[in-house]
Amino acid sequence: MVSSTEASPPAPPHSSGFRWIQLAMGIVCMAMIANLQYGWTLFVDPIDAKYHWGRTAIQLAFTIFVVTETWLVPVEAWFVDKYGPRIVIMFGGVMIALAWVLNSYADSLTLLYAAAVVGGIGAGAVYGTCVGNALKWFPDRRGLAAGATAAGFGAGAALTVVPIASMIAASGYQSAFFTFGIGQGLIVFVLALFLRPPSHAAPARKKQLNLPQTKIDYTPPQVLRAPIFWIMYLVFVMVASGGLMTAAQIAPIAKDFGIANEPVSLAGFQMAALTFAISLDRIFDGFGRPLFGWVSDNIGREHTMFIAFGTAALMLLTLSTYGHIPLVFVLATAVYFGVFGEIYSLFPATSGDTFGSKYATTNNGMLYTAKGTASLLVPLASLVSAKYGWQAVFVIGVALNATAALMALFVIKPLRRAFILGKEATATTPAAQDARTA
Repeated sequence: MVSSTEASPPAPPHSSGFRWIQLAMGIVCMAMIANLQYGWTLFVDPIDAKYHWGRTAIQLAFTIFVVTETWLVPVEAWFVDKYGPRIVIMFGGVMIALAWVLNSYADSLTLLYAAAVVGGIGAGAVYGTCVGNALKWFPDRRGLAAGATAAGFGAGAALTVVPIASMIAASGYQSAFFTFGIGQGLIVFVLALFLRPPSHAAPARKKQLNLPQTKIDYTPPQVLRAPIFWIMYLVFVMVASGGLMTAAQIAPIAKDFGIANEPVSLAGFQMAALTFAISLDRIFDGFGRPLFGWVSDNIGREHTMFIAFGTAALMLLTLSTYGHIPLVFVLATAVYFGVFGEIYSLFPATSGDTFGSKYATTNNGMLYTAKGTASLLVPLASLVSAKYGWQAVFVIGVALNATAALMALFVIKPLRRAFILGKEATATTPAAQDARTA
């Protein structure tokens, strides 16, 4: 007997334009929380210059933020599935504003860390809700919808990096924290008033045989008992750990290679290798998320994972061998982050396909905690590099991504299809039908 709830009978679909408006508002909300992660680096040195707490102590706030943001998503997502997205995103808007206001007044590490917890709770509420809502509105384009939403988080900070840096230089970091904190939180709060889930489960269009989607809505406890969930979780951790290690250490890597300030000319632009690399990384990361989501909608999730993870392994191998060449460093890191960010579109889409739409926000939230697990492995990169050099770190990344690519095709693909087809076959047996009507 299958105790999962069956998907609700589809009602007449909402207008196509309305769901795209919902998607657009979710993307803007994601852009408003992007600075909490990607804009943080602008504040580290100014805070240290004022209080002399040391970079390591200040950066601990960033780790606290990431862990809080990821590990509380399932709890926040449960409220979304039960009460809808509006109230949760309104709460998130208040929390992200409060976090940066607290940062503006923080005169102790204790208050700085408390603000990181508050910000993590708020960012997680917005992130998990927006991605989950996109999955529900776009069962036929889950990869594209999740990718576009995640792109708001991946590239959203690019719009405000220059204004924030300018305000820090002109008025101090406290003013930047306070002003942008209030502004970002207010925008999220207002947009939350117009966000809503679809009133009925929309029917998923079966485009191709390589894009199987379940007809059953699995509850979170049932998902946690499914082996396929934990295999997906493991692969997520493997890929995310390599990417987070590289993102966190890209500046030390460039400096140790002796190329951080080497000029690089490309497509009519010239700037220092490290600056050029970071700029292109954000652009490629932002575009890669919806691109690979769209690709996965057409050729299948696992095939797209294989291409992306395999390319990531190749780029890390290139960096380990030729990373000391400035142009190679810039291009290889750009391509790497272009294929790394897709995990934030492919895994939510795969989760929705495998476990259904009704509890999509909570189920994807549980899977998203893999990012938090991966972040705990990031300090290992510093230990390995100190003893064996950055080439060893890259080799580990190559092994993780290559293994993940093979697991996508030869483990996740067959097991996921067996799970979907096997459970649906069980759910349609006369005995199961009698049990549900009893």
